[in-house]
Amino acid sequence: MNTLQVGDKVPAFSAKDQDGNTVSLSDYEGKKLVVFFYPKASTPGCTAEACNLRDHYAELSAEGYSLLGVSADSQKRQANFKNKHDFPFPLLADEEHEVINAFGVWGPKKFMGKEYDGIHRKTFVISPEGTVERVIDKVKTKDHAAQLLE
Repeated sequence: MNTLQVGDKVPAFSAKDQDGNTVSLSDYEGKKLVVFFYPKASTPGCTAEACNLRDHYAELSAEGYSLLGVSADSQKRQANFKNKHDFPFPLLADEEHEVINAFGVWGPKKFMGKEYDGIHRKTFVISPEGTVERVIDKVKTKDHAAQLLE
């Protein structure tokens, strides 16, 4: 798993969001972008994380951040997740793993003694020029906005 590091140029990517719109890295040129990867829509940790970002969205926006959530869920699952919790940011349905692989967040994980491949919960802060400014490896699901705003 070759995860993007601080200073790396983010490879161009595009994927469909929950409504079937194509979202590309180039859409965010000149903006500060937060891309947060989560393992599965509507699971407890992912819900806590996304709701925390939603609850602090105004503060994040005031700091100039755009947000983009990414998982390998289907458009339908992402749409249900977004609509149920009223998220003000798009969720990419990256079923083809294009964005996941571009950032290098797919790899071996351990859960309850089992090892399997999956998405690592990581967040990347991308500069207006398209390079990685910050990588948050240890995401605090209930307090993630504070990690970004610190």
